[in-house]
Amino acid sequence: MSLVIVRHLSDFRQRRTPGQSLALVPTMGALHEGHLSLIEEAKKNADAVIVSIFVNPTQFAAHEDFGTYPRTFDQDIEKLKSLQVDYLYAPDVTDLYPQGPRTLVEPGHIGTILEGAHRPGFFRGVATVVNKLISGISPDVAVFGEKDFQQYRVICEMVEDCRLPCQILACPTVRDKDGLALSSRNAYLSIDERKKAVGMHQMLQDLSLEILRHNLSPEAIQERGTVMLQNSGFDQIDYVYAGRFQDLSPAFPAQTGDRLLAAAYMGTTRLIDNISL
Repeated sequence: MSLVIVRHLSDFRQRRTPGQSLALVPTMGALHEGHLSLIEEAKKNADAVIVSIFVNPTQFAAHEDFGTYPRTFDQDIEKLKSLQVDYLYAPDVTDLYPQGPRTLVEPGHIGTILEGAHRPGFFRGVATVVNKLISGISPDVAVFGEKDFQQYRVICEMVEDCRLPCQILACPTVRDKDGLALSSRNAYLSIDERKKAVGMHQMLQDLSLEILRHNLSPEAIQERGTVMLQNSGFDQIDYVYAGRFQDLSPAFPAQTGDRLLAAAYMGTTRLIDNISL
């Protein structure tokens, strides 16, 4: 079966093969190896795979990069064909928001901390569009990356609370050889910034050992991580934080399986990453 490109949910419903289990991989395009790993996982868990490409306006604030977010649609199509993806859903904004952003999904507490605090409205936009995609496409499984760990947990809560009949799977973060987490926004980095950016992953690895050995408090984690990131060349440090896997409540005392997360600016590019303790 060749790649079927649909622009409208109504068209997809007509063309979907009856009786096939379906896995959804939601993306904003500019596909890289991290996205492709999600697709490979999706293929293992369903008869057919649908990838969505939609740069969702409701998750961007007015000062953020909605207008300049990388868009590589033609290249994305070729990558999807090479992986033998069954469907590509690439809607116009009017297909998902025919009446504009009239009804929105507001996450609980987990959506108000960390990314939610630094990007107000972000998780509202994410939860809303993922709810629309799952409700409209009716997949059996949806696959997300641990790179955006807080987003993954927000979506898990939303799916559970809204009683959507869809299993949520998470795939490990895909990294370059030097450890930098793959991200479409890495394209914004200069050559020098790209070299320095690996310092975030190195900080997470080093700090995770200190946390488990010395039982660091949340304040000490933030302070120590900030110094390490600044020494690597990062500028504004938004947070360095250890949280419980399930709901990202403060992990103190921290234990194996908790999550260590960070967000900081390298030049004008905001990077996020996380690892398991």
